[in-house]
Amino acid sequence: MPVKDLIRNAVNKMPDAISFDEAIEELEILAAIRRADEAADAGDEYSHEEVKQEIASWFSK
Repeated sequence: MPVKDLIRNAVNKMPDAISFDEAIEELEILAAIRRADEAADAGDEYSHEEVKQEIASWFSK
C-alpha cells in the first residue's frame, strides 16, 4: 500500500479531538513500524535470544 494511503487511513481512524502533537506521534509510530517491517523483510533483525544476550552484556560490564 502506498505511504499516502497508509497516512490517510491512519488519519481517518484518529478521533476528531486529537491534537496536532498526538497526530504527529501516531504517524511517527506508524513510520517506525513500517521501518521495522522493512528491516525484517530484508533480514536485518535480531532474534529474541540475541537481544537478551545484548541486554545482559550491558549489565555485566
